[in-house]
Amino acid sequence: MIISIKQNLSVKRATSEQDRREALLVLQATYREEKRWVNDEEKVFPINDLTEKNVSWFIVKVGAEPVGVLRVLYDPPLDLYREYEFKSIDKNVDVDAFIKTHRIAEIGRFAVLPTHRKYAIVVAKLIGTASKETISLGFSHYITDIFEGEQHSPYQFHTRVMGFQPIATHDHGELNCPNRRITMVLDLASAYLRLRKTQGWLFRMLTEDWEPALHQKLVDTEAGSSIPADS
Repeated sequence: MIISIKQNLSVKRATSEQDRREALLVLQATYREEKRWVNDEEKVFPINDLTEKNVSWFIVKVGAEPVGVLRVLYDPPLDLYREYEFKSIDKNVDVDAFIKTHRIAEIGRFAVLPTHRKYAIVVAKLIGTASKETISLGFSHYITDIFEGEQHSPYQFHTRVMGFQPIATHDHGELNCPNRRITMVLDLASAYLRLRKTQGWLFRMLTEDWEPALHQKLVDTEAGSSIPADS
């Protein structure tokens, strides 16, 4: 089954209304019907996102069936985060300063159909394609929120496997979920170098479509840039 999925797996950036409709099928099944996080999936992926330069949606398909989606928001407005009333996990971390001094992209609106969540290759291909674009555009870090204690929370995968660092919590957001949000950041170059050392299947899946120049770009980037502290 895994071999069959791999052979029929494809990922693309949404550029048309047909692409958007395929993404909405996944969001309807997960965000609206399963999780009850939204009442209208159309508002999660508005049609304007297809033409906005700072937004990219990615769709992963098995054959003709869309099974997962992911959104990347480039240079998210700082005011958006101030509205969330962050509570820093580390009192020495200045979240505002971090966002101001790094090229940040927000990765989120991640959804995979229940029938395909057990196939890690689906997740890896989706993240790998999104990361390829993000790094090519010169962004250095991802920021994301996960729901604390949610049944399908990717917290362990994000922190233990990818290397996301929790920096803050907040109680409210755009989705209708009662769980507290944990905000995390990922240094893309640092994560790349750490995963490359293992040469495991995840690294191969994430980067198998990357050009050599993209690999070299991350190798040349100083790994492990720190989060600026309060002055």
